[in-house]
Amino acid sequence: MNRKIIICVLTTALLSTVPFVEAQQPGKISRIGILNPGRRGDAGIEALNEAFRQGLKDLGYVEGKNIALEYRFAEAEPDRLREIAAEFVRLKVDVIFTINTPASRAAKNVTQTIPIVFTWVADPLDLVASLARPGGNITGLTSIAADLSGKRLELLKEALSGVSRVGILWNSANPTATRVFKEMEEAGPRLGIRIHPLAVRDPEELQKAFGLATKERAGALFVIEEAVMTSYRTRVLGLASKHRLPTSSQYKEFAEAGGLLTYRPDLPDLFRRAATYVDKILKGTKPADLPVEQPIKFEFVINIKTAKQIGLTIPPNVLARADRVIK
Repeated sequence: MNRKIIICVLTTALLSTVPFVEAQQPGKISRIGILNPGRRGDAGIEALNEAFRQGLKDLGYVEGKNIALEYRFAEAEPDRLREIAAEFVRLKVDVIFTINTPASRAAKNVTQTIPIVFTWVADPLDLVASLARPGGNITGLTSIAADLSGKRLELLKEALSGVSRVGILWNSANPTATRVFKEMEEAGPRLGIRIHPLAVRDPEELQKAFGLATKERAGALFVIEEAVMTSYRTRVLGLASKHRLPTSSQYKEFAEAGGLLTYRPDLPDLFRRAATYVDKILKGTKPADLPVEQPIKFEFVINIKTAKQIGLTIPPNVLARADRVIK
């Protein structure tokens, strides 16, 4: 009898330790492939990457412990996007995180099984069946909100006391940039603004575009930035200063570099929110069941230093609405 009791006690003790032993075993490290169209080391890109990492950290993920982030950069060369996406497939990552429409399209074209989470996408309906029900293996967050192009023109008009002619500079080889131009072209007449198209395909055409803006008596310039146009930023701002042409764009980095004003969705917020999508997918939710979300926070930046350099006075009521004023 004593022998049976001892055996039962030992068996119970052994079984009771199983969950504890299993709990001490290192868990799976999920691998996230991050497909970035920009250049490694770019300060703006690094800030967004940090926002994504912080979002993951807030959800309990620690690099090297339960998650591994595989960064790849296309270095502003669109042709490299598909190659990088294919590399992630070979690596068998658990999720591919893509930044902008071309990167997302490249990933979608190489895999229909690995979940894809996108952000900073201007053409979500080019990737998903609908915003409410994306379908397939891809979902995420778009950078487009209702009448965003119209809002940007409206702020430009208010800041410049009723400017009536605006040149739009964009890379016409980029379909997304072209779509944004068309939105602004449609919004212009509603605001009493005449739109002047200034399409370029390479940096050698920039001088000609500014000459045309001057010929058409444009009172301001709006630059539609994407990976390629961003690489021209310094030259664009130099030409704008030379022509004393107030220049606006989407991203705060443009204003920080010398542009007059910018209005955009709060991109760090989008990247932090993208981490919640990755988390849900790693916990078993299908991308098809996660609706595409739109921006809920926006950022309006004005560079007063630039305004003074070209002899402009920004109305006080416009300055009061800015989230940030660069002095």
